[in-house]
Amino acid sequence: MKKKGIAFGILFSLITVLFFSVGTTSADAPAPYNAEEGYKLAKNATFYLRVLNGDGNASATGTGVILSAGGTAATAYHVVKGADRFEGVLADGTVVSPIKVLNYNELTDAAVIQLPDPKSAKVKGGAYPFLSVRKEVLDYGEKVFALGYPLKNTPIITEGIVNSPDAMINGRSRVLTSAQIVSGMSGGPLIDEKGQLVGIISGSLRTMDNIHLAVNTNDVRSLLPTTLK
Repeated sequence: MKKKGIAFGILFSLITVLFFSVGTTSADAPAPYNAEEGYKLAKNATFYLRVLNGDGNASATGTGVILSAGGTAATAYHVVKGADRFEGVLADGTVVSPIKVLNYNELTDAAVIQLPDPKSAKVKGGAYPFLSVRKEVLDYGEKVFALGYPLKNTPIITEGIVNSPDAMINGRSRVLTSAQIVSGMSGGPLIDEKGQLVGIISGSLRTMDNIHLAVNTNDVRSLLPTTLK
């Protein structure tokens, strides 16, 4: 009886260790975000972008997304095309200016811009909140969220799926998504369920209802400073 008791105790211990090992592994895997959680994660890295004319009034507006603590950001090129002066309004209302265009590609509709030094701009904490750029390839059917400023100082979030991760539209690769996109959201982030940037909002596909376009991350990454690629 004593040997059987010892054997049973050893078996029970092994089962317990195995159970807790499996449980710990599952618990450590990052859970996907829903729309509410995704918005909370991305809203502070998303800003209202104003293109200013000679008298200081906004001649065009769009959205940008911050990609580094130092203020390197991305937007759609058509938002900043031909403009000389820009300013950004962060989620907390802080106005940052001047903003400079560092690099762009008109064909892909991607632009990388630089916000002012976070300390001189009096950004809370002395650093900009930012999103990481996803490295893994997107797949068909993945859930995604689009953020942007279609209304002054009023960000919105929409939810959809990836209709195509790599569609050739007018000679350029595009992410196609069913996440609703409207005017003013151009340049804003398309994020995945882990809160990573998977595209920059570019526009809509006129030949298909409710299918919208985003610049893929490879095109964005190609314009970034070497330290951020």
